[in-house]
Amino acid sequence: MDTNLVLEGLKFMGLGMGTVFLFLIIMIAFMNIMSSVIHRFFPEPVVSEMEVQPKDNKKIIAAITAAISHHRQS
Repeated sequence: MDTNLVLEGLKFMGLGMGTVFLFLIIMIAFMNIMSSVIHRFFPEPVVSEMEVQPKDNKKIIAAITAAISHHRQS
């Protein structure tokens, strides 16, 4: 009844790491399959350039300027 505990530990470590690795491979495969099914039945809508309106950057610039000036006053 001489058992090498280091060898047994390495066996259990290999079994555990192999199980996790196999689970991750299966999970990635199912996620790819699910993604392809979802993209097939629910395609992303195509937005034409005519529908996109230019942004009004004046309000954004004013808000950033006000935040910087408030920060410098503190």
